[in-house]
Amino acid sequence: MFELRHQTPPGWVKTALQDFNAFLMDHASCERKASAVGMSFVVRYPDRQAILEPMINFAREELEHFHQVYRLIAARGLTLAPDEQDAYVNLLMDQVRHGREERFLDRLLLASVIEARGFERICLVADELTDPSLKTLYTRLGRAEGAHKILFLELAALYFPIPIIKARLSQLLDFEAEAIQKVPFRSALH
Repeated sequence: MFELRHQTPPGWVKTALQDFNAFLMDHASCERKASAVGMSFVVRYPDRQAILEPMINFAREELEHFHQVYRLIAARGLTLAPDEQDAYVNLLMDQVRHGREERFLDRLLLASVIEARGFERICLVADELTDPSLKTLYTRLGRAEGAHKILFLELAALYFPIPIIKARLSQLLDFEAEAIQKVPFRSALH
């Protein structure tokens, strides 16, 4: 396992929750994109059979999370907006190396790191919510993000030696710590 190298400052959750409707819209977008990431592994790596079932299940679970957040959005009378670029994710994706094996490893590890950040931040939100049903939902979503962090590492370990995973993960965690600090606080997950 690993820990993020930069913890989200306490001021982030206050900013994120100042406009909870905007946070919900961004969160829905993140869940939908995560589902698409799962399916992109299936499409790009059909020869890696050990990842297919887990990635299909991951994509379904993230789509269900999107649906749960969408229901909150609809209940508030809001309409989904077009997706916006996620500066944090874009910074991380710039670190993906070329070459089939390198790209595969980097995508798995970055997915794990992004899920770890999502876990941290969704748990921060859950801790601050006062509505019992929202608190329950966000606590459950947080646990799922934590499990996804582990999933991507376990999948990487099926194809790469642990020392190689640890070395590359260390580099990516250093970069992630820089990237998350470059993104200004807003009513969004990242």
